[in-house]
Amino acid sequence: MKKVIVIGGGFGGLAEAIRLQARGYAVTILEKRDQVGGRAYQLKKNGYTFDMGPSLITAPDIIESVFLAAGKKSADYIEVEKLDPFYRIYFHDGAYMDYTGDSEKMKAEMAKFSTADANNYDAFMKAVKPIYDAVITEGLGSTMFADWSGFMKFVPRALKLGGLTPVYKFASKYFSHEYNRFAFSFHPLFIGGSPFRAPSIYIMIPYLEKNGGVWYAKGGMYSLVKAFLQVFTELGGIVRTNSDVTNIQVTNGRATGVFIGSEFHSADAVVCNSDVPFTYLNLIDEKNRKKWTDKRVKRLHMTMSCYLLYIGTNKQFPELKHHTLILSERYKELVKDIFDRKVLPEDFSIYLHVPTRSDSTMAPPGCESMYLLVPVPHLGADVDWKKMGPVFLEKILNFLEKDFGMKGLRDSIEVLEQFTPLDFESELSSYMGSAFAIEPRLSQSALFRPHNRDQDIERLYFVGAGTHPGGGVPGVLLSAEATEKCVVEDLGSAV
Repeated sequence: MKKVIVIGGGFGGLAEAIRLQARGYAVTILEKRDQVGGRAYQLKKNGYTFDMGPSLITAPDIIESVFLAAGKKSADYIEVEKLDPFYRIYFHDGAYMDYTGDSEKMKAEMAKFSTADANNYDAFMKAVKPIYDAVITEGLGSTMFADWSGFMKFVPRALKLGGLTPVYKFASKYFSHEYNRFAFSFHPLFIGGSPFRAPSIYIMIPYLEKNGGVWYAKGGMYSLVKAFLQVFTELGGIVRTNSDVTNIQVTNGRATGVFIGSEFHSADAVVCNSDVPFTYLNLIDEKNRKKWTDKRVKRLHMTMSCYLLYIGTNKQFPELKHHTLILSERYKELVKDIFDRKVLPEDFSIYLHVPTRSDSTMAPPGCESMYLLVPVPHLGADVDWKKMGPVFLEKILNFLEKDFGMKGLRDSIEVLEQFTPLDFESELSSYMGSAFAIEPRLSQSALFRPHNRDQDIERLYFVGAGTHPGGGVPGVLLSAEATEKCVVEDLGSAV
């Protein structure tokens, strides 16, 4: 059997491993940490359970396709619950919106701020649907752009659909009130993109959510990691944890295996779910890289990073929904501070994931498990996180308790862990400490991203947020499908 090594056991690596193992290849996952999951790691402490990264399921059909590739059904491995509303969005003045996939409920929420905007909701969704159809239904998201010919066939259509217009500008054509504009333009931030720069290919996310729903996996997102892992091992796949790959061996222009320290593992193909810039700069000798030289890699624009808090409290806060966004008064300028000026702003917006609102098993009885995310600049900013971490922590806790009104928060805390851009760099080998790999901007989309099949080295492939189509769980799983096609095309039969 032809051997394939997958470096990294995040969602992309697990999905790729399942697809290739199901086709008969002998697949081994080499994972740096003590358990698989990548950014979707799990923290357990004092009876509290926290998802450390992705927190929600969208596009369940894309997830189902991974199970189907192995001849399995997701329902036999995970239990999911549909959420309504998807998110509660608190604005700086105390107003809030319950963001939902139900058209009439959504229009009522939008009408709080603008009746005209509510009346434009259907037209907006009608305009977004063809973008969704192109990327998801017709499979552009799961097919690699290998050359200019394929890309140039897509460009005229993308222009006609408005898919190259920045997301915020697209939303602004339909909605006038700033709160409604935010609700339908913030989604690129979920994959590390600026809404003011990311092309409207990514504005399909509201339609994707409406069409497929937003779901919670009982036991947290790590339940999906464990389900993928179980499927992979049932197929006969091998997982080696605490196996930090230190070099990808290239012989006569072809990837022939990897080193874990001085230990060599041969392979017929190597698939990297590791961070793409990190992989190029640290695992592959530059002499083997003509297109992706060190200089070119270092010119890549990386996504913002995140400051994360994992908080376990011995009381609950019912004002929080399962997913809650708490917004600063500034939107555009805050995003510019993070993405362009690369400074740590005085203000911040917060995303809160409170799974105990739906799943009591995530904390002791009567307690709350909370995961808090604040977008911050990556390590290209002049921020000393060893000093700023404790300062930022105090600032956030003060805001939540005094300004937002979570009374008794500090006194109720039983678990408190933080994860800074430095941890993204050290724990996840993420270049510049970015949270979502390569920024989804027009000049770094489709053909302009690192390819699923490496452009210099034969039998070397990439899967995950750093390659096509991009970040987010649906994007990462689509990348596994695109990369699978490349591997099978090159390797042929598994024997």
